[in-house]
Amino acid sequence: MTSRTAPAFASPGWPRLTQAQAPLTHSVDVVNERGEREQVQIPAERPLTVYVDKRELVTLMTLGAQPELLVLGYLRNQRLVESVFDIESITVDWEVHAAAVRTRHGIARIEERTASKVVTTGCGQGSVFGGLMDEVDRIALPDARLTQAQLYGIVNAIRLKETTYKSAGSVHGCALFRGEDLLIFVEDVGRHNAIDTIAGWMWMNPESVEPDLADSEAPHSGYSQESRAVGAEAIPPHGAHVPMSGGDKVFYTTGRLTSEMVIKSAQMGVPIVVSRSGMTQMGHAVAQQLGLCAIGRATNRRFVCYSGEHRLVLQPELATPPSVAPAATTNTAV
Repeated sequence: MTSRTAPAFASPGWPRLTQAQAPLTHSVDVVNERGEREQVQIPAERPLTVYVDKRELVTLMTLGAQPELLVLGYLRNQRLVESVFDIESITVDWEVHAAAVRTRHGIARIEERTASKVVTTGCGQGSVFGGLMDEVDRIALPDARLTQAQLYGIVNAIRLKETTYKSAGSVHGCALFRGEDLLIFVEDVGRHNAIDTIAGWMWMNPESVEPDLADSEAPHSGYSQESRAVGAEAIPPHGAHVPMSGGDKVFYTTGRLTSEMVIKSAQMGVPIVVSRSGMTQMGHAVAQQLGLCAIGRATNRRFVCYSGEHRLVLQPELATPPSVAPAATTNTAV
């Protein structure tokens, strides 16, 4: 396991992130159904305890592919930080299985905001902090459409992707698309870890950063309350960081669509989610409340749209591949 410092961004306002590296799979001996011994790869699973300003926050069970982005996205999706520039550095050390987060100004009321915990149905992480449901009423998703042809393109792109799941199994994959174009693909032992990593990636790949950002000690200080609205396409003041918009994106996951996954997608401003698996009752209720398009059981040419069907442009003629015309027969008179 190694750890190295990531290349610095042009602006000193960006957080410093290490690039901690660890093996993603582990080789073990097994006996197969024929009684034969062979070696197979299984996904690595390791704890990562997150400390914020030397205060222990949470332990995440993770594959460890991109732990710094995982931590950054976790802090974002739990609404503990409002801007990427609230973070001075994230240092991951796999020797002690710890991530040390240093903030610029601390986290206000951190004890109160992390006191309530809700056990989730997600795998790989025991609990998340309460209050996610409180965000739902504040989320306004932008208008967006996805064609059935684009949906098939997304499913096919995932099918062709070389993944840890194909070599070792037992992991979840999540991806972010713009139309049929794959922007980022992440695998982890928990689907919520994968979506948090994508949230962190979106923060580190903004739409734009104004030139005077480097000279600001607190680049986010000029944000008005309106510009912080979750999922809103608000325009922040001059000199502000403009996070990557989710309005023209599609989120894909191999895991089921729980309420947590739906809310996190909406928090990133992504109005369309696709799953290879199904959906929970609460996930469905939240998606309907948000007007979010939730598509499940998306394999090959099959899928079901659970909610937000107004965002899906149906092309039913694409659902069945063209049939092969039967060969012509020749009648020979006797």
